[in-house]
Amino acid sequence: MNAHEEVVLTRDVNATLIPHGEDFSLGKGEKVTITHHLGGNFTVMTLQGMYRIGAKDADALGKSIMADNSSNKQGSLIEPADTNEVRESLKSVFDPEIPVNVVDLGLIYRIEIEEIQGRGRIAFVDLTLTAPGCGMGPVIAEDVKGKVLELHGIDDAEVEIVWEPPWSQDLISEEGKMELGLI
Repeated sequence: MNAHEEVVLTRDVNATLIPHGEDFSLGKGEKVTITHHLGGNFTVMTLQGMYRIGAKDADALGKSIMADNSSNKQGSLIEPADTNEVRESLKSVFDPEIPVNVVDLGLIYRIEIEEIQGRGRIAFVDLTLTAPGCGMGPVIAEDVKGKVLELHGIDDAEVEIVWEPPWSQDLISEEGKMELGLI
């Protein structure tokens, strides 16, 4: 959803101020304009600024949480997720300011899965950001970790924000560039 929709919050909700990453409470009855609904999360505007509201709080916006059946942690006949499945899953994670997923933005630098005795299958993901001062980094990293942990056969995930090599627009995929109107 990319069309702007004005709604009234049906209950108090915790939100994250964009781009600073600070937690705020938005009150019941407050008008917000939904500007993006990507990856299950919502980007909203108020008179005070731009915020991210997590998917778990969709009901406060009068929306329902969409069930994601793409991952299945149960069932012994399903093969454990591999790095390609992790990458595909991360296409549902978005920077709240940019309507392109973190994979097509070129923010995912490394995905490795290791079997570690006593810990199980651990996914290691290196993530960068479009700007070093972005306060949303920890929020995006948590979204990445959450999506990875939904996958079958992944017991834990470690997401590290890295700065080398520096991100540039050259890392955006063709799909991402088309979405942003760069080509």
